[in-house]
Amino acid sequence: MQHTTSKQDRIAMTMAMATAMAASAIACALAFGWAGKAHAQAGAYPDHPVRIVLPTSAGSGVDITARAIAQKLSEAWGQQVVVDNRSGGNGVIAAQLAAQSNADGHTLLMVAIGHAINPSLQKSLPYNSERDFVPISLTAVLPLMVGVHISVKANNMQELIALARNPARPVTYASGGIGSSQHLAAELINYMAKVKMTHIPYKGGNPGLLDVVGGHVDMMASTILTVAPHAKAGRLRALAITTSKRSAAWPDLPTVSESGLKGYESLAWYGIVAPAGLPPAVLAKLGDVMAKGTHAADMRETLINQGAEPVGSTPKEFAAFIKSETTKYARVIREAGVKAE
Repeated sequence: MQHTTSKQDRIAMTMAMATAMAASAIACALAFGWAGKAHAQAGAYPDHPVRIVLPTSAGSGVDITARAIAQKLSEAWGQQVVVDNRSGGNGVIAAQLAAQSNADGHTLLMVAIGHAINPSLQKSLPYNSERDFVPISLTAVLPLMVGVHISVKANNMQELIALARNPARPVTYASGGIGSSQHLAAELINYMAKVKMTHIPYKGGNPGLLDVVGGHVDMMASTILTVAPHAKAGRLRALAITTSKRSAAWPDLPTVSESGLKGYESLAWYGIVAPAGLPPAVLAKLGDVMAKGTHAADMRETLINQGAEPVGSTPKEFAAFIKSETTKYARVIREAGVKAE
C-alpha cells in the first residue's frame, strides 16, 4: 500500500528542517565568534598597562630584577609595565592581591620560594597556590653558599654534620626569618643528615649574616652574592654550594650533595605567574616573551650581577618545578615541625 504524505506532515517536516538549519547556523556563528574573540584577545594583548605585583620592598635584588623584566616587556609590547611592591606575610599579601585580579594577563605576580612553602607553613591562606595561579616562566635560580664562622671547627660539610651530632655543643644557624630560603636550606640539611641544628631567625638575611660574621651564630646558607665576599676576606669559611652542580664562580667548592648528602638541593628562585583562567593564547604570548627576555644579553647580565643563574623556562616546566618544590618542602616542614611566626 502506497504511503502518502499529508499536507500537515509536509509542514511539520519543513519546520523541523528549518529549526535544524537555524541551530546549525547559530552554532557556527558562536564558534566563529568565540574563535574571533580569542584571536582578538591574543592579538590585542596587552591593550592597557600591565603591572607586576612584587612580594618584596623597593630596592631589593628581586625588585631590581622585576624592574628589568618590566622594561623588557615594555620594549616588546610598546605598552607600559609597572612594578607594584606589596611586601609582607612571606609573599601572602602580594599573592592575594594578584589572585583577586582579572585573569586577562594585565596583572602578573613575581613569586619566590615562599610560594611553594606557604601552603605547608601557613594554617590557612586566602587563596590556593596551585588552583588560583597559572605558571608562566621560572626566571632565575640563586645558589646558596653554606658559610660558617672561622671559629667553627668544620672545614667541610662532613665535619659540620659530625659537629651537629655532638649534643655537648649545639650548632646554631641564622636565617632571614621562618620560611625563608636560608631557613629551609638548613632544615633540609637537618632532615637529610638526621641532625638538629638550632635555628636563630632574624628579620632579614643581612642581620643574620652579620651575626655569623661576628661569631654570635655558627652557620648560614645564603646567596653566593652575600656570603662570598666574607669568605674571600677570611671572615667566614665557605663549606659547600647548595645546588646540584658546582658554581662556575667557585669551581673548587663542592656541592652539599657531593659532601655526603646525596640528592640534596636547595636554592632561592623567582619567576612569574598570573591569575588562573588566563586565555591560552595570552599564556603562550607571555611565556614566549618571558623566555626571550630572560635570555637577552643585557637581562642575563643583570641576573648574573645579582648572583642569579638565568633560566627562562616554559609554563609547563615552571609548573613541574613549583610542584616539586612544594612537595619537597612540605615533607621538610612536617618532619621538622616548622611553624609560622
